[in-house]
Amino acid sequence: MTHVHHILVVDDEEALAEGIAENLEAEGYQVTIVGNGISALDHLRSQRYDLVLLDVMMPGMDGYGVCKTIRGEGNQIPVLFLTAKGSAEDRIHGLELGGDDYLPKPFALRELLLRVSVILRRERWYRSEPQPDGGTHLSFGGNDFDYRSYNGTSWDDKEQQLSHKEAMILKTLAERDGEVVSREFILEQVWGYEVFPSTRTIDNFIVRLRKRFEREPDHPRHIHTVRGVGYRFTTKPEESQ
Repeated sequence: MTHVHHILVVDDEEALAEGIAENLEAEGYQVTIVGNGISALDHLRSQRYDLVLLDVMMPGMDGYGVCKTIRGEGNQIPVLFLTAKGSAEDRIHGLELGGDDYLPKPFALRELLLRVSVILRRERWYRSEPQPDGGTHLSFGGNDFDYRSYNGTSWDDKEQQLSHKEAMILKTLAERDGEVVSREFILEQVWGYEVFPSTRTIDNFIVRLRKRFEREPDHPRHIHTVRGVGYRFTTKPEESQ
């Protein structure tokens, strides 16, 4: 049976929200509309959605507040921000809060539908079995990570709760064990669009992963830098080059 994706549209502009919903439903999606951040939180806490289209500028709790709250509660649902605030700083802020994409208003409905399709396709990739044996765990160097729960245990027995993006980057690298993976490929695989102004953002995520899973983050044995290109992950420990 084919899964029908359920999308939550959160926008206080009623006419715009209804227009978005009509077009999404024409593509076969199930859609629920709410008009403010508090209602959005209630829905996200009580029902399962596949994607939330989240307006940033709303009275009361804005979209950033909604995203920050659900991420703090461990809800990793994909978030596509819709907003009239289209500066690079606003875009980076939204994405660093845990958003998946950022579409400035006004936008073409065809572009919105494309973004929705790309995000959901990326989710299907992430949810696919990451290991050749069909398992959902990644084990390396005394670390163990479960892709489905985003929870792991590091070599020093500390619990590690990864963000969605951290988990997707780790999966991208681990699927290519021993191969050099470029920063550009990681951006395309994990975000799908060049939504960041610099690939240096990837470097910041790598630093966080090393702090979680490397015994000596400054001398990594699993997540290696390949200068000028990107990164290489190895399940078996190797000395830094």
